[in-house]
This record gives sequence, C-alpha cells and structure tokens, in this order.
Amino acid sequence: MARVRFLADFDWWPTTTSVTAHKAGQELTVRRACADQAIAEGKAVEIDPPPRAPEDAAPQEPATDG
Repeated sequence: MARVRFLADFDWWPTTTSVTAHKAGQELTVRRACADQAIAEGKAVEIDPPPRAPEDAAPQEPATDG
C-alpha cells in the first residue's frame, strides 16, 4: 500500500473488467501497483501518511460556553 496525491485524473484497471477512477487532488492510500503506475505516468506523487493519534490519547470533548 502507498499514500499518494493524484495530480491528474487517473483510471486504474486492476482487472480487465473493473476500473477505479481517481480524481486530481485526491490523497488516498492505494495498492502499490496502482501507485507505481500513476507515478510512472506522472499523474501522482507519493506522500507521507498523515500522523496517527497515539492509542492511549483520550478523545477530546467539545468546548462548551459555560
């Protein structure tokens, strides 16, 4: 799996009968084969995944006004 940002619309055909359409501007985790093809065609760049919250962090409660 790889995290990519699509620079242009990109259709990935994992099989001959199915297609996954990705739109320019999307940041997604995709299969490595999809990422490699999109990067090779200049339609995506690999990016770092967003930071994960620590598992022991308590959920934040919304602030209230008094």
